[in-house]
Amino acid sequence: MRYHVTTFGCQMNEHDSEHMRGMLESLGYEPAPQRSDADLILFNTCSIRETADNRLIAHLGEAKRLKREDPTRVIGVGGCWAQSIKEEVFARFPFVDVAFGPGQVHRLAEFLASDSLSAQGYFEFEGFTGELPEKRSRSFQAWLQISVGCNCACSYCIVPSTRGREVSRPIADLLEQAQRMVGDGVREITLLGQNVNSYGRDLRPSRASFAQLLGELDAIDGLDRIRYTSPHPKDMREDVIRAHAELPSLCEHIHLPLQSGSSRVLRAMRRTYDRERYLDRVALIRERVPDVALTTDIIVGFPGESEAEFEDTLSLVEQVSYDGAFTFLFSPRRGTEAALATEGIVPHAEKVARLERLVELVQRCARERAQRFVGRTVEVLVEGTSRTDPDRLRGRTRHNKVINFSGLARPGELALVDVHSATSQTLAGEERLLARAG
Repeated sequence: MRYHVTTFGCQMNEHDSEHMRGMLESLGYEPAPQRSDADLILFNTCSIRETADNRLIAHLGEAKRLKREDPTRVIGVGGCWAQSIKEEVFARFPFVDVAFGPGQVHRLAEFLASDSLSAQGYFEFEGFTGELPEKRSRSFQAWLQISVGCNCACSYCIVPSTRGREVSRPIADLLEQAQRMVGDGVREITLLGQNVNSYGRDLRPSRASFAQLLGELDAIDGLDRIRYTSPHPKDMREDVIRAHAELPSLCEHIHLPLQSGSSRVLRAMRRTYDRERYLDRVALIRERVPDVALTTDIIVGFPGESEAEFEDTLSLVEQVSYDGAFTFLFSPRRGTEAALATEGIVPHAEKVARLERLVELVQRCARERAQRFVGRTVEVLVEGTSRTDPDRLRGRTRHNKVINFSGLARPGELALVDVHSATSQTLAGEERLLARAG
């Protein structure tokens, strides 16, 4: 039996898909290069933005056709989008055989082993996918899910309704899994959670903190790099910032979502911090980790956002001078407070125009920030061949900058690379062949 998995959305979904693949291969399934070759077609879905919904609908159209050609083919839809329409998924898409939410990935194996392979849905949170077998994209990099769900109430966000309340994994379980990963050859671990830096507050009888987890992971021999995504500005405390300056394996990169530079819009978003509080966190980060790479998320065109409030976002971006940003048009999500807004709707054309101005500014800041690496020698974890030049290599620096370079290093090795040039997106350079990083 052969399977094909298509993944939409965030790193958490990428992580869940790795466990789907691992679970399927433990059941004897083999990967298929394309959907038409598969006996089992799976979609791991995202519901954060409307564009992901539209892309999925188009892919489901192909799956419907393939199911019609071969009725024995099994179609499965998992993830946040499936969770968000759980009451209507089979009515809207009768060719789908199984649907499951993010907390029910493990039930896929139960479904495939059952006698009836039709119209079954699983939507309760029952466990972490991190406890399942996995098939990683790269043997030397791994995701580590430290929590699931979110206790925040952002007015635009559907995550609390699709992934539930925040639940942290016990710190002992995480350390055991991380040690096992390192034993398997993993050199870089990225910690995952909807709000990673609120980790551990729900653990009983004894609480843990995110900074404590970072310190204990750093002590694992052979773990060269630790990353995490995503934190919340309200929970970005001094002990976590200090960890970036003190822990050798914790990378010099922090992704700190902004969403808007206007305090009034942030209140409407229910982000629980204002412009001043955000800038205070940035100042503390840059004081403790001067060379840090800061990236962010920004939403354009939130209901009620005026031109002046959008200008507040531009001025904050200019002030912070990010190393990069993910920028999005506001997209109403079912069941959220912001989706009910009837006044202050920003016209689509205006949202697009604002986004273009924002992207231009972000790229200029990122390009200027990237110039500080030119002439420096950086440590690079080699990921493979360059996507644009098969004669060059591609890797990632500790600052999470992609770099294309000439050299002889192999995937999974740490190389020292002299940086010759930089754009807003990537660096370019040449490996120091007489000096490997490890």
